[in-house]
Amino acid sequence: MNPMEFVIAILFMMFAFGLIRQRMNVRHRWEHPEGEDSRETLQLREEVRELQERIKVLERITVEKENSLAKEIESLRDR
Repeated sequence: MNPMEFVIAILFMMFAFGLIRQRMNVRHRWEHPEGEDSRETLQLREEVRELQERIKVLERITVEKENSLAKEIESLRDR
């Protein structure tokens, strides 16, 4: 069997298995109908939202501490 025949045989097999998969209505793990999210996806999205809120709070705390520290330094300089 020469290399070109081998390539053609592989392509034919891929085509045939694709048709069989389509006829049997088999989907890959990553394929799902539009608008339909798995429970895991919804859970991960909620977790991301919670983490974003935590980051916002930490940023606010950090900025407030920096501002209060700067005020304390200025008040000590004024003495």
